[in-house]
Amino acid sequence: MFETVLFPLEQRNQALEMVKKVITFAEEHASRLVHLSVVGVQDTPEAGLSESHVQLLQRTQKAVEGVGVPSAVVQRPARSAFEICSLAAELNVDLMVVAVQGLNPDQDIDSTALKVIRHSPCPVLVVP
Repeated sequence: MFETVLFPLEQRNQALEMVKKVITFAEEHASRLVHLSVVGVQDTPEAGLSESHVQLLQRTQKAVEGVGVPSAVVQRPARSAFEICSLAAELNVDLMVVAVQGLNPDQDIDSTALKVIRHSPCPVLVVP
């Protein structure tokens, strides 16, 4: 049902915990996991990703490989919900997973996560 799952991976303290949940989901549904390395505004193609973001990507990939979930990493300057949703359409993903820790839909109307939820071309699984 969910052959391909897109997971925009942000550099956050809780990101590794989120990865564990996404990996479990992918295992249970025999899904291929596509990590989108979300590049922040401070990151530029010339400067590359920050060292901590590179380390997060490496730990994520290692965790995924450790359980045998097929995966790919896409590194693209995705600074907005529009770019994330465009990639989801381009890759024809079946599901996107986003984190919304501490998000208040009534107050955080400019949140990238909420915009992704509203404009996604596929179902979105929201993980608190």
